[in-house]
Amino acid sequence: MDTLTLWLATGLGVGFMPVAPGTFGSLWGLPLAWWLGDKTPGRQASLVAIMALLAVPICHWASVTHFAGGDAGSIVLDEIVAFPLALLGLAFTGRPAARQLSWLALAFALFRAFDALKPPPVSWVETLPGGIGIVADDLVAAGLAWGCMALIMRAGQRYRQA
Repeated sequence: MDTLTLWLATGLGVGFMPVAPGTFGSLWGLPLAWWLGDKTPGRQASLVAIMALLAVPICHWASVTHFAGGDAGSIVLDEIVAFPLALLGLAFTGRPAARQLSWLALAFALFRAFDALKPPPVSWVETLPGGIGIVADDLVAAGLAWGCMALIMRAGQRYRQA
């Protein structure tokens, strides 16, 4: 069980990458977001919430047991489960393939920027204790990315209609 939890927390070991483990770990979130993309917004939100709730104790345990506490860079499960939130309820899967990839890439870039730069309120929730803080900062970063995506998609619709 110890090894399984560590592998989950590190994204099947991707978190041990020597460079940018959070970015490489977040890549696991792309197929997850794609899979969630054809579900209703309510189902998407429910599944992301369940995964985030499961990630809290896993990330906490890995942090305390293997990484001396805190949000170690090797722990990437938080990025994996949070990224799909950046596309929650945004209809990107019904578009042509190139456009779908463009939306995924933009959401990914925004999520990584907010997660890496940690502007408030991301930096505020990061200070929460244990696994809650580890997962919450990524959820807030994904929420900020979602807000940007929603605005960009809305602006694109208005531009096409004009």
